[in-house]
Amino acid sequence: MTLYQLFIASFMEPKKRAAVRIMPIGRIMKFVFLFVALLALASFVEFTLGIGSSSSELEGLLQFIKEIEWLLYPFALVFLFVSTTIYHFIKISAFAAIGLGFLKLLQRRGEYRHMWRTAALAVTVPTIAAYALSFWASSLWFSFFTSLWTLYLLYSAARFYPKAPPAKK
Repeated sequence: MTLYQLFIASFMEPKKRAAVRIMPIGRIMKFVFLFVALLALASFVEFTLGIGSSSSELEGLLQFIKEIEWLLYPFALVFLFVSTTIYHFIKISAFAAIGLGFLKLLQRRGEYRHMWRTAALAVTVPTIAAYALSFWASSLWFSFFTSLWTLYLLYSAARFYPKAPPAKK
């Protein structure tokens, strides 16, 4: 699958989200890092456009920002990328751990590494939705509902994992 096909599969196809468990981890990592880079770039654009409007009341701060602008923007971009990457990887890892519970509950066969790949796709759409909703309102409920949405996407993908062999007596 190409990165574009992975992106489309993350939107609507639980069977393909489950099928990524057998893909090479390198392809999934490329997808995750590209997604994180796009999120960081969007946040950086929001930061650069919002810095003048949010600090327009503080004339001294605005003057200080103009003086260190050459240092502020590259540092902000690197910091946004690193912090977004760390946050996204922790989020994927936590949802993958919960996904293992889904596999046990559904009596399906799979490992943490398989569920991590599936979770990498499952968090994509809720993350985009949470980012888009953050422009209109900031609420803890958005995080709660997007987490539930991610869990639903993981559960729906876990149903397509192969069945576990019967227990030996």
